[in-house]
Amino acid sequence: MTDAAAEPALPQGEIMIRTLAMPADTNPAGDIFGGWLMSQMDLAGGMAAGVAAQGRVVTVAVDGMTFHKPVRVGDELTCYTRVIRTGRTSLAIKVEAWVRRRSTLEPVKVTEGTFTFVAIDETGRPRVLAAG
Repeated sequence: MTDAAAEPALPQGEIMIRTLAMPADTNPAGDIFGGWLMSQMDLAGGMAAGVAAQGRVVTVAVDGMTFHKPVRVGDELTCYTRVIRTGRTSLAIKVEAWVRRRSTLEPVKVTEGTFTFVAIDETGRPRVLAAG
C-alpha cells in the first residue's frame, strides 16, 4: 500500500481556523512562507489545546511537521485539529492544514504536524490539566 492510499481522503478533526493566503505572506518565488503556515497551525493548535485544557497554554514542541504541497496566494487555508495525547500538564494536538484552491472546490492536504502544549497558571508555571 502506498502512502497516498493510506491518507484519509478528507480532513480529520475540528475546524479551528480558516483564512486566506495573501500576497504579503509570500517568499520571492511567490509561494506562501512555511513560517506563515506554521504560525496558522500553531494558532489553531493553541486554540484547541486551550479549550481542552480549560485555560492558558503555551507551545513547547512541534513534531513530525510534513509539508506535502505548496500553499499559493488566494488559497483558502483551513486548519483542523484533534487532541491525540494528554499527559499530566501537556497535550499533543494533531493539526492538518488543507487548502481549497481558487480553481477548484476539492480540498488538498498541504501540511500536517503534531504540536505539544503545556497548560500554565496565571504565573506562567505548568498546571495540572482539569479532569475532563
